[in-house]
Parts: sequence; C-alpha cells; structure tokens
Amino acid sequence: MVLIHICVALALLLSVDAVAVVEQPREEIRFGVAALFPPFQNRNPQGQLVGLNIELGNALCTQLNVRCTWVDQRVVEDFSSLEARQFDAIMGIAPTPKRRQWVSFTDNLHPFTTRLVARRTSGLRPTARSLRGKRVGVLLGSNREAFARSQWEPQGVLIKSFWLNQELVRSLVAGDIDATLQGSVEIREALLDTADGEGFDFLGPAVSADLLGDGVSIALRKTDTALRNQLNRALEQLRQSGEYQRILQPYRLDAPFAMQ
Repeated sequence: MVLIHICVALALLLSVDAVAVVEQPREEIRFGVAALFPPFQNRNPQGQLVGLNIELGNALCTQLNVRCTWVDQRVVEDFSSLEARQFDAIMGIAPTPKRRQWVSFTDNLHPFTTRLVARRTSGLRPTARSLRGKRVGVLLGSNREAFARSQWEPQGVLIKSFWLNQELVRSLVAGDIDATLQGSVEIREALLDTADGEGFDFLGPAVSADLLGDGVSIALRKTDTALRNQLNRALEQLRQSGEYQRILQPYRLDAPFAMQ
C-alpha cells in the first residue's frame, strides 16, 4: 500500500512538472529564412535582414512580446532542419498541397501573383503550347520551379533554374533565356522598374495552380499548434490595429500591372 501511495505521488509530481513545462511562456521565436528574395526577404549592402516578410515577422514577435531570432537558410523548403528543431518556423513560404504533407501553415501573411515576363514583342503566353521550345527561367527550389518542371517541361518547355534572381534577370536581359515565371512584385523590383526592364512586361494572365499557391505564409512543425495559433492571433491583432496595413503599404502589392 505504501508503494502504491509513493507511485501515485510521483505520478502527480511528474504531471505538475509537465504542465509547468507546457505552460511556460515563450521567450523567443526562431525563424528560418532564405534571404534571397527581395523585396520580401534579403540582406541589404550592410548585411542587415530587410524586406516585407522580415518586417512582418518582427512585428509578430513584438505583438507576442517575444524575441525574434533569424536563422539563415540556403533554401526555402528546409523541412528537415525544421523537424530537427534548428529553428521554430520557416518564414516566407507558399502553402501548397504538397508542402502541407510535411508541415502546417499559419494564415497567409499576404497574397502573391505569379506572372510570365518576357519581351513585349515576343508574343509569348503562359501556356505550354506557347512556350514549347522556349527557355524559361525560374528560381531554384521555388514553387514556380516545381510548377514549371511538372506542367511545362514534359511538354517541351526548356526550364532553367537559377540560384539568385540577379543571375536570372541578367540572363533574361542578355537573351540567354526567353522568359521567366515569377512573383509580380519580385520581378517588378528586379527588372520591370529598372532601366534594363525597358521592353519587358507581364505577358498573358496570372498563372494559377495548386502547385503555386496564392499567398505567403509561415511554416511550422505539425505538432506546434500552440505556436501556429499564437501567430495567427498576433497577425489578426496587427490587422485590427492598422500596423499590418502600414507595413504592407510601401511594397505596392496591389499596384496595377499591364495585362497583355
């Protein structure tokens, strides 16, 4: 009987300790980030992290009264490092059905639009038939690469992947590739709003598919439901306070663009 009482007491003590661990306030969120996608997430000439997703991440941490720690990653879709707990979440990733097999996502931080960009005189359209035999540049490891390789490449479109957007843009301007499939905001800043962008434009309608997604979010381990809920609540609070709109405004996500 004494042994039973001792076991019960130990069980209760362990239960209390477990609850204390679960309920311990979070002090830090470690965001994994591939800082290669201006104006959303990149490093400025001084080496500082800048961009819309960085601002939103910092604002979410402030709202939650926790410290933001940014962990540089070489690729966006670094789910193995996430599972290994090298960081708590991945910033700036599009929720797609394939990715949802591995991780969960917060609500969308902001929308994005995928467009084909080429010379205005090319007559190209964002279809496999129009692009057959053409060279289309995409960013390595992006959802646009996954889409182009699965939907266009088997039909004769030549897909070329680039590590950096600057390299892709230089190849497009030089004529080494014929077009690029990109987010409208990214390619507008990298090319269309620059002197080199003269003669280039969005061609055809926006490209929409499950493989592409329609927004940018934060990926988390499927078991981290508490953190996902906290981030979603903080995002809603930023919207209600007007801070969210203030952060997004300079990035011109809703700026009009040509429909060729």
